Amino acid sequence: GLVSMVVKTFMDMDQDSEDEKQQYLPLALHLASEFFLRNPNKDVRLLVACCLADIFRIYAPEAPYTSHDKLKDIFLFITRQLKGLEDTKSPQFNRYFYLLENLAWVKSYNICFELEDCNEIFIQLFRTLFSVINNSHNQKVQMHMLDLMSSIIMEGDGVTQELLDSILINLIPAHKNLNKQAFDLAKVLLKRTVQIIEACIANFFNQVLVLGKSSVSDLSEHVFDLIQELFAIDPQLLLSVMPQLEFKLKSNDGEERLAVVRLLAKLFGSKDSDLATQNQNIQTDFRICLCSFNFPNKLSFVVHLQQKHLSILFMVTVVDFFIVTEYLKVRSHDPEEAIRHDVIVTIITAGKRDLSLVNDQLLGFVRERTLDKRWRVRKEAMMGLAQLYKKYCLHAEAGKDAAEKVSWIKDKLLHIYYQNSIDDKLLVEKIFAQYLVPHNLETEERMKCLYYLYASLDPNAVKALNEMWKCQNMLRSHVRELLDLHKQPTSEANSSAMFGKLMTIAKNLPDPGKAQDFVKKFNQVLGDDEKLRSQLELLISPTCSCKQADVCVREIARKLANPKQPTNPFLEMVKFLLERIAPVHIDSEAISALVKLMNKSIEGTADDEEEGVSPDTAIRAGLELLKVLSFTHPTSFHSAETYESLLQCLRMEDDKVAEAAIQIFRNTGHKIETDLPQIRSTLIPILHQKAKRGTPHQAKQAVHCIHAIFSNKEVQLAQIFEVQAIKLLVRWLLGMKNNQSKSANSTLRLLSAMLVSEGDLTEQKRISKSDMSRLRLAAGSAIMKLAQEPCYHEIITPEQFQLCALVINDECYQVRQIFAQKLHKALVKLLLPLEYMAIFALCAKDPVKERRAHARQCLLKNISIRREYIKQNPMANEKLLSLLPEYVVPYMIHLLAHDPDFTKPQDVDQLRDLKECLWFMLEVLMTKNENNSHAFMKKMAENIKLTRDAQSPDEPKANEKLYTVCDVALCVINSKSALCNADSPKDPVLPTKFFTQPEKDFCNDRNYITEETRVLLLTGKPKPTGVLGAVNKPLSATGRRPYIRSTGSETGSNISVNSELSSPAGNRSSSDISETGVSENDENPVRIISVTPAKTEPVKNKEIHSDQATQGNISTERGKKRTAVAAGSENIHQKTEEKKADESGPPAPPKPRRGRPPKSESQGTTVKNDETNKPSGRGRKRAAVSQESSGSLEAGNAKAPKQQDIAKKAAPAQRQIDLQR
Repeated sequence: GLVSMVVKTFMDMDQDSEDEKQQYLPLALHLASEFFLRNPNKDVRLLVACCLADIFRIYAPEAPYTSHDKLKDIFLFITRQLKGLEDTKSPQFNRYFYLLENLAWVKSYNICFELEDCNEIFIQLFRTLFSVINNSHNQKVQMHMLDLMSSIIMEGDGVTQELLDSILINLIPAHKNLNKQAFDLAKVLLKRTVQIIEACIANFFNQVLVLGKSSVSDLSEHVFDLIQELFAIDPQLLLSVMPQLEFKLKSNDGEERLAVVRLLAKLFGSKDSDLATQNQNIQTDFRICLCSFNFPNKLSFVVHLQQKHLSILFMVTVVDFFIVTEYLKVRSHDPEEAIRHDVIVTIITAGKRDLSLVNDQLLGFVRERTLDKRWRVRKEAMMGLAQLYKKYCLHAEAGKDAAEKVSWIKDKLLHIYYQNSIDDKLLVEKIFAQYLVPHNLETEERMKCLYYLYASLDPNAVKALNEMWKCQNMLRSHVRELLDLHKQPTSEANSSAMFGKLMTIAKNLPDPGKAQDFVKKFNQVLGDDEKLRSQLELLISPTCSCKQADVCVREIARKLANPKQPTNPFLEMVKFLLERIAPVHIDSEAISALVKLMNKSIEGTADDEEEGVSPDTAIRAGLELLKVLSFTHPTSFHSAETYESLLQCLRMEDDKVAEAAIQIFRNTGHKIETDLPQIRSTLIPILHQKAKRGTPHQAKQAVHCIHAIFSNKEVQLAQIFEVQAIKLLVRWLLGMKNNQSKSANSTLRLLSAMLVSEGDLTEQKRISKSDMSRLRLAAGSAIMKLAQEPCYHEIITPEQFQLCALVINDECYQVRQIFAQKLHKALVKLLLPLEYMAIFALCAKDPVKERRAHARQCLLKNISIRREYIKQNPMANEKLLSLLPEYVVPYMIHLLAHDPDFTKPQDVDQLRDLKECLWFMLEVLMTKNENNSHAFMKKMAENIKLTRDAQSPDEPKANEKLYTVCDVALCVINSKSALCNADSPKDPVLPTKFFTQPEKDFCNDRNYITEETRVLLLTGKPKPTGVLGAVNKPLSATGRRPYIRSTGSETGSNISVNSELSSPAGNRSSSDISETGVSENDENPVRIISVTPAKTEPVKNKEIHSDQATQGNISTERGKKRTAVAAGSENIHQKTEEKKADESGPPAPPKPRRGRPPKSESQGTTVKNDETNKPSGRGRKRAAVSQESSGSLEAGNAKAPKQQDIAKKAAPAQRQIDLQR
């Protein structure tokens, strides 16, 4: 309003308007009143300051104000208004600039020379101008500031110490780093006023250096830093200071001499410095003083010298460097942390100046200190090495030789990521982002740097880098889950989950104790600030680009910054978190650039050789790099261009390259089917080809890829279903850890069908015997693997468990061997439920002695571990049902009751087999009678007789078989232990999955085995030769010589029968075998051959080789092979058949049928002769020839029925197994 009109009036006036000057004099005096100088409105104050500046211009050279106090108030008032220059975006900035311009042009402040306390005004002015200068000011602002200050210095009577301090303080490193523009302003000001100010500077240094009056200035402790900076600005500023330094070189104080020598070394070595040649006296004193030092700092002086001065100084000699090296070696292990730190700084400074000044031994000292026990020393060593790598490898400032000399640094720095300290890990991540692959490079340059770095790293460094990305990705997931919790309604469960997530995040930050408090505070801020949450969500979004990430980090840091708190530990901690989770290197653009680089390597147009990497190495490393990034940044791969390049890699001959490409598709291709149909149509046939004809690893990855990408995975997998597919399904289920989709039920039915069909699902006999063996083993192992997860163990039916158990009696030796090893490994780690230990009871039927011995050792080990676990874990008493070894007895009884070989409850030979199996387990359990365990096991067997078979509760024959097994078990226990009749220490609990609850008033005191049978079982009467496959008894046949297996031959592999199988005798039909009663099983000690076989080879434990399994399965029945009647014949005329068998004696065993048992008894028909030649389907091929030709198979055992019960919701993951299953 009115003030603005006054401003315009004074602006338009000039010095020649005498009348106007006289007319407006009262107004000029009025504007200097307290009302205006103390006005609370800053706009009014600015306008008044502009008016006053114009008044000084108009009335110059005499001011209208005669009072010295009034003049002082006015200039201090104007000085305060100049602070408005700081904000260049302010709408009033032009008026502030006008004020500065007017003051500088008129030199208004020169009026103050007449005042006694003018120095106070000048100091305030200088401090104000140095504080407001910033990088947003243009050249004119700086020029007016320089004019204003230089006029005061040049036209005054001298510069006081306080005014000099206000200039020199901006040269101190701490202030220099804070405000680079203030440093530049001071530098130019000193250059412009060198003639006047040099004497003031000389006086200052004389007071401090010569007279020792450090109290004259607050900057006294920074004199050497100031001398170095002033010398760099203009050596003329120090003309009078050099003699003072020469004086200090002769000081008696060693510390003073040391400081001066260090300073002179820097001055001599500064760019374009001729100080050494122009000051011979000081150079001589410098050399004399340097010679007197016997400590490692000698090198620190030398490294500051330019090469032209090294000839002047004798320290460049080899001898002296050797002395320095030896001394540094000792000092690098000094107990004092500060000395070790100084050694590193010395060597690194030398290396940065000139790498030729430091040899490999000196760099080795720094390398050692990266593992120092003190964090400060480790940090200095790591950062120093990183700086050398960036200078000489990344920027190649000294050529290839220098780059080669420090090429090991990248590996060493990444190796440090293996250290346990979180500080070390965070520093490695920072070094990687700033020095190894600088994140501020353009995308193409950054990816080229990463591409060739990854190709040149050693394997351990590659693993460390992969682990780094994995940890960062994991932390991103934790933050993402934390943000998800913020979206949920507040509840106690939500708060508890949020607290747990915060503790996890804090562990990934420095000083986890303090970090917990800061993370809680950050979480509170997130809850209150929705915009901050959205910024953080964008930062961790899979689609966030590197540029967006940079903006988000700066925006979040700006919101959390507190201007009043320069050092903010909370903000520093948040920055650590943001730096770890921000995708500063990888986004869609970066992945595209990486793929283009790899394409160039494939085409041969890349700079691979120049980068020191062969094209093959570059391609392979590039694929591995992309594979790792596909885990952590899968969304960044989703583009047709990227996938086209990966398809090109799939067609390459290099197996590793193709395998990596498949894995990348698997990790990133979840949207290919819907978004990129062209890629999908090209990818499917390639995956099928790899799955069928690629290497095992390629086949495995191809199946994984099909399962991950395509919705019709069942159709796709059906075409290439193999062992790897079974493993895939199991791993997928184990990964889900729930059965909400009922996928586990269908998988278990599939695996059961695989066992029932003996590995040939289609039953079209188009699959080789070796593949059938593999599939049986894979199916059994898969069921066993699923049983280790509680949610799947619950839905495995008893029938499926029995099918799995029968794999341990498979006809193929390697199947039995590997299955037993897998079973033992899982049991000994307490990963499998207790019932699976009962499977070892079936090993009593194994015809190979070593297999039986191995099974017994496994039982001993498992029982010992479980008993020891119970002793050492008091809480285990609550889970005895799952841990106590004796509780395996009910599972064993139930399993043996459903053994397909057990068809006649009163058959003595079958009962003798049962007794062998029971005693195989009970013998180990009854070694000790701990806690009256014998009575406890007897009580379990008696209690089972009071229940029914839960698998077939209403089937009399099934219950009769169960009770018969119980009686055999009681018979064995009673005969082997006199202590079993004592009272049981506690009432045993029977598993409800296998046994019903006892019925009220139900008493079962019937004996299911006769006294005569009991005597036969206990007297150990020799059994007929067919029951265990005539082990160790040679048989002869017409036209053949008997071959008796020598000692140790029972471990012979399938390879040992190759000569037999290739001979005419080995190709005889199965009918010939039936007629002679001879089995050609390679594990049976009886072999009938026409030539002497070659020396047997030991069994391969790792896998079933194709040639072994194929030859070993052709026209052979391995081990003990039990017969079973054809489908439909199990209950028809059973008594008649038994009577005929008694009258006519044991018939010749026919070739058993390998079909499936009848679905119901009503479907049964009389057995036909042609049916007896078909293979029997029971999920295993038994290991010996039996004398029985009739019997029954339980329909429920043949093929696992479809699970009808709804699976319980999967329990959360537990440690090993739920011991209370």
